[in-house]
Amino acid sequence: MITEEDRMLHLRVISPDGLTEPTLELLRDDEAVTHLFVLRGAAQRPAGDVISCDIAREGAQDILDRLRELGLEEHGGISVEQVDLTLSSAADSAVDQTPGESSDAIVWSDIEQRSGDEAKLSWTYLVFMTVAMIIASIGVLLDQPILIVGSMVVGPEFGPLAALCTGIVGGRRSLIARPFGTLLAGFGVGMMITIGTTWLFTALGLINREMLLEPRPLTSFIWHPDALSWVIGLLAGIAGMLSLTAAKSGALVGVLISVTTIPAAANAAVALAYWVPWEAGGSALQLLINLAAIIVAGVLTLIIQRYAQRQLARRRSRA
Repeated sequence: MITEEDRMLHLRVISPDGLTEPTLELLRDDEAVTHLFVLRGAAQRPAGDVISCDIAREGAQDILDRLRELGLEEHGGISVEQVDLTLSSAADSAVDQTPGESSDAIVWSDIEQRSGDEAKLSWTYLVFMTVAMIIASIGVLLDQPILIVGSMVVGPEFGPLAALCTGIVGGRRSLIARPFGTLLAGFGVGMMITIGTTWLFTALGLINREMLLEPRPLTSFIWHPDALSWVIGLLAGIAGMLSLTAAKSGALVGVLISVTTIPAAANAAVALAYWVPWEAGGSALQLLINLAAIIVAGVLTLIIQRYAQRQLARRRSRA
């Protein structure tokens, strides 16, 4: 039985007649492939044969690269989905014979596609950014860490950050420009609305400037960056990228509450609304440090993972 850590992937290929035999030969000769079958002439749009199989996750990227080299991406189609449960001795054998560990394997094509989705600017993204910053702005004024943690969980900024790292490592300009613009728009819109809500709440008598100027020992780290700000940002970037590439999303929540991007932006907005420039500057510096550290750590993590993946591919080719 395939355990949760060793989940397989289901591969479906639509192949034109001229590419079916090379595709079948490629899949038959790979130890990561099992449950292979073909339906001749079953595909209608695009027309061709349907080839289906299950593959061990650690061999997936190598197989996808070779299928794309055959031209199936342009002349047919390649679809991959995760298999939640597999009861098969043949599948167990495929996992055992494929070098590497499933939990450590990355499927780069999947990462690129998901990153592209995360990089898109949408109303939902802007609403989440704005809501997170308003929560954080109230948290810093009340000196309430629990509100700061809540804002970090709500904030959606790690998706575009991960997409930016993927674009840098993959050398794709479109996947660099789009998330960069999404980040700028998200923080810009969120901060402007937070400034407006700060003025509104002040007019309603809910908050005041003195709350910002009073000592706030529980949240003062937000506008007092130091060397540990780099360390925390780097560690968060590593953990976040690993949770994304290894499909372990459970760790992502822990990452989101360990960085201070949203609270720093919110505190800068409140300080600008009340015109406390020294605190706005400290918050802005904290924000830049965390963003830079996360990007550096994410890029380095992806580079190391891609290198390890290529080493596994070489081991598979020699085998």
